[in-house]
Amino acid sequence: MRSLTTLHLQYAHRFYNFKGEAQYLHGHTGTLTIEVEDSINTGVNMIFPCNEIKKTAWHVLQNFDHALILRKDDPLLPAILQVYEKQNIRNGTPTNTMTGPAFHTGLATAYPDCRLVVTKETMTAEGMIKIVYDLLKDKLNIVKLTFVSGDNTASCCFPVNGSMERCPCCGIALDSNGVCPKCGCKKA
Repeated sequence: MRSLTTLHLQYAHRFYNFKGEAQYLHGHTGTLTIEVEDSINTGVNMIFPCNEIKKTAWHVLQNFDHALILRKDDPLLPAILQVYEKQNIRNGTPTNTMTGPAFHTGLATAYPDCRLVVTKETMTAEGMIKIVYDLLKDKLNIVKLTFVSGDNTASCCFPVNGSMERCPCCGIALDSNGVCPKCGCKKA
């Protein structure tokens, strides 16, 4: 069985070296749908609480919300960083509170203090799916991701590798010690 949740992300990007309108810096509201699959947890009669899927995903993905997403070889990147430096906002400000943890993967690097994500590839709907899966594959049993951005939509299915140990009291994934990070319940 599957549980689904959606997240909305507002971001700016451009398709560097693209011949068309998307070569210009522009913004979107994107909608990400995450589908997880597993057996029904008998303790809470659900696969994984949808609000917990959202919390787990949002912890990392909030770095994409109200962010500028540029490819690492985009010549705008050094110029943007230079302007942020001049404005004294490159290392964050007290009002920059909606940030997730910095991350660095083979596909993307998040710089939450300056609301910037630098990607290996152009940030298309397909690229977003690759990045999201890479970031969340060890945290959720993702079976499908769909990302809608403007008129563009991409979707990809993934194999599920077994079942995740979940808390019988609240349904979220147990940590490596068999303890629920939310309620403290221990694996029986």
